[in-house]
Amino acid sequence: MHMDTFQALADPTRRRILETLLTGEMAVNDIVETVGIHQSGVSRHLRILHEASFVGVRSDGQKRLYSLRPEPFREIDAWVTHYRRLWEARLGRFAIALNRRQQTNNPKRKERSA
Repeated sequence: MHMDTFQALADPTRRRILETLLTGEMAVNDIVETVGIHQSGVSRHLRILHEASFVGVRSDGQKRLYSLRPEPFREIDAWVTHYRRLWEARLGRFAIALNRRQQTNNPKRKERSA
């Protein structure tokens, strides 16, 4: 995964565009209406998203239709999954320690569990 992936996602407007495209393929003017910025701004953000492979584009007559591409999202999921193991293990150890502490501080709970 390229650092460009995270740079592309860092901008809130680009994230809104991606959320908008979750509903399916859209023309630039439809995206403009949903996102609420000028067409030139949407086009600039779409270009960045296209260069980062988040969106695909196809022509339909005079229109350019944009849609989400699954590959970069799969890459992000794989990257996060790699690190998820780290924090899940730590959270598991934290839950055990918290449970022990609660049992130590709450004698009634100790009696019930015995």
